[in-house]
Amino acid sequence: MKEHIFLSSPQMSAEGYEQEFIQEAFDTNWIAPLGKNVTEFELEMAEKLGVKKAVALSAGTAAIHMALKAVGVKQGDIVFCQSLTFSATANPITYEKADPVFIDSDERTWNMSVSALQKAFEKYEKAGKKPKAVIVVHLYGLCAAIEEIAALCKRYDVPLIEDAAESLGTKYKNRYTGTFGDYGIISFNGNKIITTSGGGMLLVNTEDAEEKANKVLFWATQAREPARWYQHKEVGYNYRMSNIVAGIGRGQLKVLDQRVEKKRYIYAYYREHIGDLPGLEFMPLLEEGYSNCWLTTIQLSDHCDVKPLDIMLALEQDDIESRPVWKPMHLQPVFANCDFISDMNDLQIVDAETGADNSVAGTLFRRGVCIPSDTKLTDEDLDRICSVIKQLWRK
Repeated sequence: MKEHIFLSSPQMSAEGYEQEFIQEAFDTNWIAPLGKNVTEFELEMAEKLGVKKAVALSAGTAAIHMALKAVGVKQGDIVFCQSLTFSATANPITYEKADPVFIDSDERTWNMSVSALQKAFEKYEKAGKKPKAVIVVHLYGLCAAIEEIAALCKRYDVPLIEDAAESLGTKYKNRYTGTFGDYGIISFNGNKIITTSGGGMLLVNTEDAEEKANKVLFWATQAREPARWYQHKEVGYNYRMSNIVAGIGRGQLKVLDQRVEKKRYIYAYYREHIGDLPGLEFMPLLEEGYSNCWLTTIQLSDHCDVKPLDIMLALEQDDIESRPVWKPMHLQPVFANCDFISDMNDLQIVDAETGADNSVAGTLFRRGVCIPSDTKLTDEDLDRICSVIKQLWRK
C-alpha cells in the first residue's frame, strides 16, 4: 500500500516548541481563553509582522467579522470583496446584514483587479453609495497588487481589510502581507502554513490601534461590561483564543520561516519537473513579492487535452490529495443576487456543470488545480506526484 499524500496538513516543530508552551499552560492551570501564551502570542506576532496590535481569536473568520464590526459595518451597508476566495472571506459580511459586492481578479496576480475595483468605486459613487470597507485576499499566498489597492482605498477614504489567511510569511516589497490595510486577517487552521489546530488573529494597524483592539477584545469576550454582575449593552461573541491553542501558535511561529522555505522549495520542484508540460502553467509569483507558496496551483490551457479533473482523478487513484481552485463567490448560489464587477464586458456561463463564467476569476476556477504542498513531503513524494501528472501527457 502506498502512503497517503496530503494536500497540506499540520506539522509540529521537530524541536517540540509547541509542547513546551502547552506544558507550561497545564503546569500553571491556565488553559482557558486567558493566560501568558495568549498575551505573548499576540505580542510576538505583532512584532514579527510589524503591526501595532494583534488580537488572538478562535478563527480567521472571527477575525474578519471583528474587522467588519470595527469599521462600523451595519445592515444595508455595502462591502467590496474579492470574488476569487474561500467563502469565509465573504460570509461575515452577511453576519452584519450588509451586502457584498464582488470584484473580479486580474491575470497578473490572481487577486483583486485594481481596474475592476476602480470601476466599482465609480459605479457606486454615481449611485450615491460609499462602501463601508474593501476586503482584498492574498490568494494561495500570492501577493495582491496591494499598494495600488491601498492607494485607491485611501483616495476614496474607505477602510481596507486584508485577508492574509493564506499568506502568512508572504512579503510585498519586503513588507508582510496583512500589514498594508487598516486590518489584517491571519488563519491558523489545520491546513495553513503554521497551525494552532484552529484559530486566527486580527492585525490592527489603525491610528487608534489600541482603542480598536480593546473594542475587539470586548466583543470577542461576550461584550461584558465592567460591572460586578453580568451586564451587557451590546451583543458579544465567544471568539477568544484559548491559552492552550496559543501555546501551539507560539511554537509554530518559531518555525514559520522554515515552513515558507519548504513551501517555496516544493513550488520550485514542481516547476522544474512538470513545468515543460504543454498547456500547463503555474500560479504567478510577482517580482516585487516574496510568496509563501502556501498551495502550489497550476492552470491548464483550454487547448490542453488534459483537463483539471483528469489530474485530480489520477492523483486520487494513487491516494494523493488535490483540489480545484476556489469557486468564486459571485458564482455561488448563496450570493446569486449580489453585484459583480469585472473588466469583462460580456460575461457568460461557459461551463454548465460547474457554473463557471468567462470572468478572470471564473476562468481561474475552471482551469485550476491545487496540487500537494504539504511541508512534510519528501523528494520521493514529489517525484511520485510528478510521475502521476506526467503520465497523463503520455497517453
